[in-house]
Amino acid sequence: MIVKAKWIVTLDRENRIIRDGGILIEDGVIGEVGSFEEIRRSNPSEEVEDFGFLVMPGLICAHCHAYGAFARGMPLKGAPPTNFVEILERIWWHLDKKLTLEDTYYSGLVTAIESLKHGTTSIFDHHASPYAITGSLDKLKEAYLKVGLRANIAYEVSDRDGLEKAEEGINENVRFIRANRDNDFISGSFGLHASLTLSDQTLEKCVEKAKDLDVGFHIHVAEDIADVKDSLRKSGFRVVERLWNHSILSDKSIAAHCVNISNREIRILKETGAWVVHNPESNMNNAVGVAPVKNMMDAGVKVCLGTDGFTMDMFRESKVAFILHKLYTADPRTMPAERVIEMFRWNSMLFKSYFPRPAGVIEKGAYADLIGLDYNPYTPMNSGNFPWHFIFGIDASNVKVVMVGGKIVAKDGRVLTVKEKEVYERAFKLAEKLWQRL
Repeated sequence: MIVKAKWIVTLDRENRIIRDGGILIEDGVIGEVGSFEEIRRSNPSEEVEDFGFLVMPGLICAHCHAYGAFARGMPLKGAPPTNFVEILERIWWHLDKKLTLEDTYYSGLVTAIESLKHGTTSIFDHHASPYAITGSLDKLKEAYLKVGLRANIAYEVSDRDGLEKAEEGINENVRFIRANRDNDFISGSFGLHASLTLSDQTLEKCVEKAKDLDVGFHIHVAEDIADVKDSLRKSGFRVVERLWNHSILSDKSIAAHCVNISNREIRILKETGAWVVHNPESNMNNAVGVAPVKNMMDAGVKVCLGTDGFTMDMFRESKVAFILHKLYTADPRTMPAERVIEMFRWNSMLFKSYFPRPAGVIEKGAYADLIGLDYNPYTPMNSGNFPWHFIFGIDASNVKVVMVGGKIVAKDGRVLTVKEKEVYERAFKLAEKLWQRL
């Protein structure tokens, strides 16, 4: 088919803005991008799908946790947590121990639905269910394929539930990665929880198991100062330094958060080529601090953008990133809109390192993952000022059409691939039962 739009925003290196544009789609892949009239003239028999005012690539979330979906509105027992470690112990580690494989599946379904509705077409999911590990990544895969979402999935290995559970998590990662090579919709990375729940022995075992897998590690890094203190106590090194010493960091590894890091650690992240994922809303909610994103980007670190599962709305996350660093540095020049768009470009390049083709860009050979937006600019828009339109003019409410792999999967606020009402009704019952088990 040919997708038609008044404006096409490519988000490639040139960030081209094409007026009255067209996108030729062949077998789920972009075949040509340019003037609609020219593409139509060359392909007169193709069906035309008019996406309306503005088309841009589907957005990518570089770090999230679908397993936390059933925590929404969950009652807390006892006093509210007062710090990050208490948040882990009283909320997330309390929840994940009670998850069943069916809970994991429906968490994946509702997360995928929410992602598509907000224009997010690919995610990097970091999963934990320590008493339902084996097969859990397959359940997420099944959910994402059913809804029509692309995903990189990892199981977060941890020693916090014992060495047998750590071993089972290692095996789940290895099995899943091997089973999903060269898959257009699903890939695997090697998940690790965080330095503070991983012994030297477990880290060494993970590195050994990952040797022939051609993937990187996906791990929380220095999210809270407690992680730093634990690392110094265990090893005499800060978190990034400890992970570097264990060969965890590489040009395929994902270091989520990196809030409490030093200038030396920034240099290590740059030298190893690791991908840092900034999650501003989650960091604010957990009161762990503000990641030194400006310093990292200035140093050439590849800083991506994620949500940590706080939301699946990457438009909202980008606006928080835009504002937070101005407040934090007391400098309105910090984090200009172009830098927010730069994070989305890094998201696209991270995706490309795990899938056969690129996404997050509109260019020949990329996956046809597109979103159509009801956004008709009333001021001039070009490649230079589009980032400011993105921040100040566009949000998820503008999303009207979502396409993944050349297939329309959502339209006018409804996901077309599953019966949402039935999914939500079953998820509601499962969440009720989960809360009763807590």
